[in-house]
Amino acid sequence: MKKSKNDPNLYFDYRDIKTLQRYLDSYGHIEPIAKTGLSAKQQRQLAVAVKRARHLALLPFIAS
Repeated sequence: MKKSKNDPNLYFDYRDIKTLQRYLDSYGHIEPIAKTGLSAKQQRQLAVAVKRARHLALLPFIAS
């Protein structure tokens, strides 16, 4: 699941659930930066997108 830090066009949208789910573990937690391979800026964008999707009930807060 490692992504390249060199991909500056990587953008996370809270409406793109399939992409966001790739960065969540089986418990619904966001994967750490060491596992995702993203830059710090991209990891923060991912976290914001996941939190927005959770708030709008597009993603669950915890996995069932």
